[in-house]
Amino acid sequence: LPTGTPIERFTLWRPRLDYEWNCLEDTNRNEGEKGCADMFEIIGRERLVPGVVSLTLRAPEIARAHQPGQFVILRIDEFGERIPLTVADKDPEGGTVTLIFQEVGRTTYELANLKPGSALLDLAGPLGMPTEVRRFGTTVSIGGGIGIPLLYPITKAFREADNHVISILGARTKELLVLEREMRAISHVTEICTDDG
Repeated sequence: LPTGTPIERFTLWRPRLDYEWNCLEDTNRNEGEKGCADMFEIIGRERLVPGVVSLTLRAPEIARAHQPGQFVILRIDEFGERIPLTVADKDPEGGTVTLIFQEVGRTTYELANLKPGSALLDLAGPLGMPTEVRRFGTTVSIGGGIGIPLLYPITKAFREADNHVISILGARTKELLVLEREMRAISHVTEICTDDG
C-alpha cells in the first residue's frame, strides 16, 4: 500500500481455501444460503470485440465500496497468478461488478473461457486511490482500445457531478471500438477516432 494509506479504504475478500474446496458439500448452511462458491460467481460473460471480454461477477461488498478509478486483484484458482483489473462498471443494488479485459496471456485466456455459474477463488478490492470527482465545469475523457473501460466509470461520475462531458475515443478500427454506446450515453459530446479513418 502507498505510505500513509489508511487501511480502512480497503475491503479484502479471500475465502479460506479449505472451505472453498468443500463448500459445495457444506451441510451446515441454511437452506437458500449462499456458500463460498457463490461469493465471486460469474453471472454474465460477453465478448465485446475480438480479444476483449466482459465478465459480470457477484461481489456485493466490492460493488458497494468501489469508487471510480479503483481496481481489483483476482485469482482464478489455487494454481493461478494474481492479476489486477479495473472495475468497468458496478451495480451496488444488484451486488455485481463488471470487469472488461483483453486476452493477452494464459490467465486472461482462462478467465475469458469461464462460464456463467463458475466462480473465482480470490477477489480483493476495491484497491487504489479513487479519481477525484467534483464539479469542474467541463471535463474531457480521452481513451483508446482497452483503455476505454477504465475511462467509463470515471466519465460517468463526472457526468453525475454535473460536468459538461466531452469524450474522445479511439481504436485501430471501428470494429474494435468498445463501449461506444455507453460512452455516448454519458457524454455531451463524443468524438471517434480510428487508425483506418
